[in-house]
Amino acid sequence: MMTTASSAASRPAPRRLGADLFELLGSMRFAVSLLVFICLASVVGTVVVQNQPSNNYVNQFGPFWYEVFDVFSLYHVYNAWWFLLIMGFLVVSTSLCILRTSPKMIRDMRSFREHVREASLRAFHHHAEFSSAAARPAEVADEVAGLLRRRGYALRIKSSGEASLVAAKTGSGNRLGYIFAHTAIVIVCIGGLLDSELPIRLQIWFGGKQPLFENMAIADVPASGRLGPGNPSFRGNVLVPEGGQTRNAIVMVDDGALVQPLPFTLELKKFVVEYYSTGMPRLFASEVEVTDHGTGERFPATIKVNEPLRYKGITVYQSSFDDGGSSLELTGYALRGSQPYTFPVSGTVGGTARLVADDAGGNEALKDLSVEFSGFRPINVENFAGGGVGAAQPKALREQVAAVAGSAARPGQNDAFRNVGPSVQYKLRDASGQAHEFHNYMLPIELDGVPVFLTGVRASPDEDFRYVRMPADADRSLKEFMALRAALQDPQARALAARRFAAANRPAAGDDELTAQLRESAERALDTFAGGGLQSIARFLESNVPAAEQQRAADVVVKLLGGAMAELRAVARERSGLPPLPTDGEGAAEAAAWNQAAVAALSDLFLYPAPVVLELKDFRHVQASVFQVSRTPGKNAVYLGCVLLILGVFSMLYIRERRVWLWIKPGAGGQGAHSLMAMTSQRRTLDFNQEFERLKADIAALPLHQKG
Repeated sequence: MMTTASSAASRPAPRRLGADLFELLGSMRFAVSLLVFICLASVVGTVVVQNQPSNNYVNQFGPFWYEVFDVFSLYHVYNAWWFLLIMGFLVVSTSLCILRTSPKMIRDMRSFREHVREASLRAFHHHAEFSSAAARPAEVADEVAGLLRRRGYALRIKSSGEASLVAAKTGSGNRLGYIFAHTAIVIVCIGGLLDSELPIRLQIWFGGKQPLFENMAIADVPASGRLGPGNPSFRGNVLVPEGGQTRNAIVMVDDGALVQPLPFTLELKKFVVEYYSTGMPRLFASEVEVTDHGTGERFPATIKVNEPLRYKGITVYQSSFDDGGSSLELTGYALRGSQPYTFPVSGTVGGTARLVADDAGGNEALKDLSVEFSGFRPINVENFAGGGVGAAQPKALREQVAAVAGSAARPGQNDAFRNVGPSVQYKLRDASGQAHEFHNYMLPIELDGVPVFLTGVRASPDEDFRYVRMPADADRSLKEFMALRAALQDPQARALAARRFAAANRPAAGDDELTAQLRESAERALDTFAGGGLQSIARFLESNVPAAEQQRAADVVVKLLGGAMAELRAVARERSGLPPLPTDGEGAAEAAAWNQAAVAALSDLFLYPAPVVLELKDFRHVQASVFQVSRTPGKNAVYLGCVLLILGVFSMLYIRERRVWLWIKPGAGGQGAHSLMAMTSQRRTLDFNQEFERLKADIAALPLHQKG
């Protein structure tokens, strides 16, 4: 029994779980660990582009890694539940650290530590002793106290019999630096949490709010999809066309959205945009009228970049500008069939239209397509360097044939920025719902000496547009090129062009056999090209010509094709009622350049994923302003935290705490006075050593120490 009792008495008392948790949360090491984890998460949030559509991440990382990253919300790091939880723990941990250490620091700041002993002072690294044969200890204490006061020290004198202790200190504000810096971390984190999505997330988790994932009119949004007018914190976006108004903002939450009512109505009276000579925007601003819902008060305001509107705790920033529903008139050119076929197309940006309502000119594929107008820009400043607009072509040609053919893909040329006029962006969607996006310029652009229309295509938003160059005719339209395309699909036109080519290039008079062979070769080249462009010719050469002879054969075939295509163009011009082309001089050179561009474009069209090209003919531009609307109550807290952080860091780096003690007692035999001085600081620097030596010299030079 004695042994058991002794063992039990020797064991420490069991600690409560709550006390252990309190100590863990209040540990500075725990707070530093959380801060490091937040920094690592911020690195991930910087490397991975945030708040993009889901399909962008699927295309970038693939389905597997998309799911893995989505589990940890790496696409919305700063609003992920685990990130907000860590921020909350950091606030709690740092707050507990402050509560535990601040009272001790404040007591130490106010304390003079006058209970120090003489033996302790002798143990200090920086100490010195002085003797005065004629002065009394009290007189020495008063004289030393005056010296320290002149040096800026606060002091306290403690007497014990005939002995006196002078305890002095300066720079105690250094301890406030630690308190300010740690308090700043808490305040900044709280401000960040207030201005994050946390208030909205809490409403989704516990308040029954549900983001909307389908398009609908704001008037049809249910109560679960609307935030309250008193929502403490939000960031939303508003698009207002000229002459339009809004009283709601759209708050994006992951891939969904919530409607945030505003306490006022914002009406866009006029959108002003100014451009540089290059066509780049120099300034854009919105002239708006604000109507207060509570008082009915109206007042005008101008919102510019870096000059927001602030009203009723809400800040309205000029974010960007967009199209507000411009009216578009286009001409559709069919890319199928042996007859040129055009038809009008009209619509508005943001709307959808049937491509062909009735007769499609024999192009059945057109009847199943609809067009969705997604964008319009009246001014486009493009980079025509390698990789810019017009540089990349949507083709997969063999390098050998593409080089010989003089394809339009010539990276590294036309490296200049130019304003190329209006452009339209649209999607063509088939009956199965599949769509490609297109970007067409309204005006022809001169590239390599030939005016061409650029039509770009991409399969997904994360890809760059790849452009086909279609040469413009004398009327700066696509009519002649489309007539040539139709003639290429007409066997009779190809046969006629081959006969004319053979007749114009017959080897010798009366040599009918060679003329017939030349006609057959030209017709075979046209037929092969009409079946798949230069890709078909490349495949034909690879299948029928030895590898060692393919280069020479390619040169011959391409020259043959060029001559036959020139005759085919002449046939197409006759059918269109156009005059013959010049055969010599500058006109002939221009015609040859046009023919070369047309061959490259016709080859590219075999890889063009649509049976139609839309050419913008006219438009009525309606501009819209894009605003960012926010309520950020944590902003002032962040400002306060930054001020405290600056004060804290300044105090810790530039304020040095120094303490001085002088123990003064009667000298040997009760005569005179003997002084023992000690000095300490948080950091023993060279400056501190020099200060100690100066103070020691000044005390030794006091008049009372010089007596006797």
